[in-house]
Amino acid sequence: MTILSAHDLVLPAASLGEENPLAPLRSHQELHEVQNLDNLPAELRKNIRYGRLHSTLPCLNQDGYDRELVDTAFASLVLENDHLRATVLPTLGGRLYSLVHKASGQELLYRNPVFQPANLALRNAWWAGGVEWNVGSTGHWTGTCSPMHAARVDGPDGTPVLRLWELERTRNLITQLDFWLPTDSEFLYVGIRLHNASDTEVPAYWWSNIAVEQSPGTRVLVPADQAWRFGYGKRLDLIDVPLYEDTDLTYPMRHNRAVDFFFEPLAGERPWIASVDADGNGLVQASTGRLKGRKLFVWGEGAGGRRWQEWLSPGLQGHGYAEIQAGLARTQMEHLKLPAATDWHWLEAYGRMTMDPATAHSEDWQRVRTSGTEVLRPLLDELPDRERSWLAVADAAPLERLVVGSGWGALELARTGWTVSAGTPFDEDTMTARERAWLPLLQGRLPAEDVVPDGTLVGWRDLLEKAEDNWLVWYHRGVARYYDGDRDGAIGAWRQAGDNPWALRNLAFVTGELEYYERAVEVLPDLVELQVEAITAALDVDVDRTRRMLDRVSSDDPRIRLLRIRHALRIGDPETARDLLADGMQLPTVREGDNPLADLWRETEEALGTNRPVPPPYQFGMGGN
Repeated sequence: MTILSAHDLVLPAASLGEENPLAPLRSHQELHEVQNLDNLPAELRKNIRYGRLHSTLPCLNQDGYDRELVDTAFASLVLENDHLRATVLPTLGGRLYSLVHKASGQELLYRNPVFQPANLALRNAWWAGGVEWNVGSTGHWTGTCSPMHAARVDGPDGTPVLRLWELERTRNLITQLDFWLPTDSEFLYVGIRLHNASDTEVPAYWWSNIAVEQSPGTRVLVPADQAWRFGYGKRLDLIDVPLYEDTDLTYPMRHNRAVDFFFEPLAGERPWIASVDADGNGLVQASTGRLKGRKLFVWGEGAGGRRWQEWLSPGLQGHGYAEIQAGLARTQMEHLKLPAATDWHWLEAYGRMTMDPATAHSEDWQRVRTSGTEVLRPLLDELPDRERSWLAVADAAPLERLVVGSGWGALELARTGWTVSAGTPFDEDTMTARERAWLPLLQGRLPAEDVVPDGTLVGWRDLLEKAEDNWLVWYHRGVARYYDGDRDGAIGAWRQAGDNPWALRNLAFVTGELEYYERAVEVLPDLVELQVEAITAALDVDVDRTRRMLDRVSSDDPRIRLLRIRHALRIGDPETARDLLADGMQLPTVREGDNPLADLWRETEEALGTNRPVPPPYQFGMGGN
């Protein structure tokens, strides 16, 4: 018997905080930049050059989180039968938080004991663990810390199916996930569908990001003899599997630094990937053919990698986690062309894999991967039929609403009149005041009360250009123009918006003229995000102005403190920098790939003529140091 039930999951959790109201006019720097494109195969090169997302608009950044853990209840939906218990968190991007194999009691995923956001996602906030669903563009998706709609539908066998769906706003893709656990099944099936309801082609991206516990005996198994290695040095290099530089790359804990391996699919092999322990037991993920890419990511066992594991899971026990992943393309640098009025779908399976440990850990790689395929043959053989069975109910209307996601889908339908599946409805009553504030624009106006501007609906630019003029319309026109590459038009629009801090900030951001920042900060003296941006801009060009800005700031936010350290070093005062650095500083929003505290520590030591080692808590390097 399969049961679907709702529970509160209580975790020590940091507050996610409020969204940053400043328009994200540029995306976070993406670590997966490839500079050796001319050396790559033509198809891979073409896909990497296509579809890059240059801004997360209309989504705003989520960077207001902290690191104070407080017991917090999260909505969870549990699907279980006699073999498996799957826990899904619909308000956190639909994360598959836990998958327990009941007979053995084994947790098949890395289950993070805390909710601690960190700066790794497209909108900044991301947290580790479970299975994350990434749609939209290279990186952790814009909805990873946001709610999805959730409902119950009847499965093809009469068992309950948990359906999640939402509008991915940067691409306007309707994303559907159906969790199906048949009564006697030892595998959880997840049917996934991306629907482009528009009349234009859309860049498509998907990676299922699976965190699994690692140990010295953990090995990753995959049907591949080659992989594209990305070591965060801006190169993709095709290497052999499993040996690379005299190390068996399939053992996650044998790597000293952070690294990606995108496995090259073998012709004729059906896609799967597994992580097994020293005894040959662990998680396997398999899919139907559309989801052909597979990947291994490790943080590495160097000081920086260990620090990142501790940062993402405060109080970390054991050896941390590695990630095995599955995607639409061969690598995460690629986007594919999803045609207009088209949907793509596939079925994934998650469950326990058991292999003879001598075989799983054999030095004969061909024996390992072929034996893995043989062990999985019953599952692989049935997946196409399972997918057809799921598709028979993929459009079934929800029977019971369990969680309400955002109202952005309903708002977009009000504008476009798109026809969408009855299985993924965006009902008008899901719109909150936030979404309803945009409805007047459909009639050519947008009231300009004393409001904080929302993330600009850049896809509504035509309506913005035709709307009645006021400061808010001019502000959003400018953002939409800038998003479309019209820099001069954006500057003209923001100047028309008048003396308001939001337009002034955008002018400062785009033109680099610090006077705009100073005026914006005068009007919004308590907005830390604005202060940080303004002082950062001033620091590189005008240290005296930087000092005046810092003198007017009373906040002890770590981002401000970091700027005080940088300013002290810039004016030749390393003693002050040393004192500010020596107090156990924590920077909640330190970005993946950055190492600012270690860099400033070394710069301070050099200026002082001393050579104290970087404290381990300050080391966030992606390399082996």
